[in-house]
Amino acid sequence: MNYKAIIFDFDGTLADTLEETRCIYNIMAADYGLQNVAMEDLAFLRDMSLNELLDHLSISKFRVPSLLARGTSMLRDRIAQIPMIPGLAEVIPDLRKNATIFGVLTSNSTQNVDLFLQTHGLRQHFTFLSSTSKLTGKAKHLRAIQKTFSLKAHELLYIGDEIRDIKASHKAGIDCAAVTWGFNSHSSLQAANPKFIAEKPRELLDIVR
Repeated sequence: MNYKAIIFDFDGTLADTLEETRCIYNIMAADYGLQNVAMEDLAFLRDMSLNELLDHLSISKFRVPSLLARGTSMLRDRIAQIPMIPGLAEVIPDLRKNATIFGVLTSNSTQNVDLFLQTHGLRQHFTFLSSTSKLTGKAKHLRAIQKTFSLKAHELLYIGDEIRDIKASHKAGIDCAAVTWGFNSHSSLQAANPKFIAEKPRELLDIVR
């Protein structure tokens, strides 16, 4: 495929934030009387869609924006210590050579993403950073990115680690490469029917070439 734009999700796709996110969630859970998430719970939770996860944790959708905002703010103080997904730093420069537009679309903040990429010496490869304050708002932003850069739908590829990333790509009419090193499990990602599945960062090169 000849993609002109390669767009990444951030948490779980570029940044290995799963354990830090779990710790931050548990701090908030104690404050709001929510269910705690133990490390051994993650294998079970990885098979869930976003709605299933919220139902399981008894989190109202009305509470999600405030939790997301507070969690993002708490992560900012720790972002410089978050590791990159192993093997991605070596692959990103080669991926960048295959696309005119190289960006990030995330539910995290652009400030966090910018600091993370700066810390890992990769900010210069990315042409834009974009964020949405809604966990389910990515389809609208993907269409906006397509319009901003005057691209056809088949010229964009979104790379993400969650079922909701695949659903957003489907809704926007663009291809999605699902990566198995993030939150959702291989089987749950496959069931959501992405265009591609990558189990190792280097496999992304085969996809874009």
